[in-house]
Amino acid sequence: MTSLRKLGSSDLEVFPLSLGGNVFGWTADEATSFQVLDAYAAAGGNFVDTADGYSAWVPGNKGGESETIIGRWVKARGNRSDVVIATKVSQHPEYQGLSAANIKAAADASLRRLDTDYIDLYYTHFDKPEVPVEEIIGALDELVRAGKVRNIAASNISAERLRASLEFSDREGLAKYVALQPHYNLVSRDTYEGDLQDLAAHYGLAAVPYYSLAAGFLTGKYRPGTKVDSARAAGASKHADTERGQRVLAALDEIAETHDAPIPTVALAWLAAQPTVAAPIASARTPEQLPALLGVANLTLTEAELTRLTQASA
Repeated sequence: MTSLRKLGSSDLEVFPLSLGGNVFGWTADEATSFQVLDAYAAAGGNFVDTADGYSAWVPGNKGGESETIIGRWVKARGNRSDVVIATKVSQHPEYQGLSAANIKAAADASLRRLDTDYIDLYYTHFDKPEVPVEEIIGALDELVRAGKVRNIAASNISAERLRASLEFSDREGLAKYVALQPHYNLVSRDTYEGDLQDLAAHYGLAAVPYYSLAAGFLTGKYRPGTKVDSARAAGASKHADTERGQRVLAALDEIAETHDAPIPTVALAWLAAQPTVAAPIASARTPEQLPALLGVANLTLTEAELTRLTQASA
């Protein structure tokens, strides 16, 4: 049985791979989403990541499709207490922003779609610097006191705003962020490494990185001159023709061969070994894509291998 990781200063214990719910209701229909969720749970997975805005960008969708599917799955399986559900606020077409009123209304809407009376981890999806941190934290604290949210977290936030939020929570004795969801992977290190990572370490926050596989580039499918039929091909292929991208793939190829492991497993293992990281997020459109992601739970890279990847991606 894979050992769970403590999520920052919270009482949550999570599987070392968080299953991304962005594909549910987008590139995975409900039946396929159930298969993916079943296979993830069967492997010991317990940490599902979604957002109220998933997947409003799909023609015909309104937002909240992913939450609805997860809610139906949990209801059908009767496993609510076994699953750590993370969702986010600020991007749903009908619940834009981080005003106190919007945060509370959006949380209630998410609870309805998830068909549950509490959210384990509630993120501010994109920070809105025009809203004072005092207003945001105050609203989140009310949700925690009401029992609607167990823990709060932030995504896409600057170091300055994160520090101000944490200091305000400390000063006023209010609910405090326990986790951070940064854009972070082997070919995108600048957003997180430095001030944000230092703050997370100082305050004991867990990092749960998104785009852990760089929109698919770190699966190894995207090579110079190859065409891949995927909804995310444009995002992934931009790395294929860079010198850094090619250095990273070469290192991944070599280490994957040593361990007889899939390339994505190695890329995730590097991320999972970084300071403050509790669980990278990765999504699977089909159950067949899951084993290469789940492998991160059982692959430990040597110091030399970690250094090789860190240097290749510099």
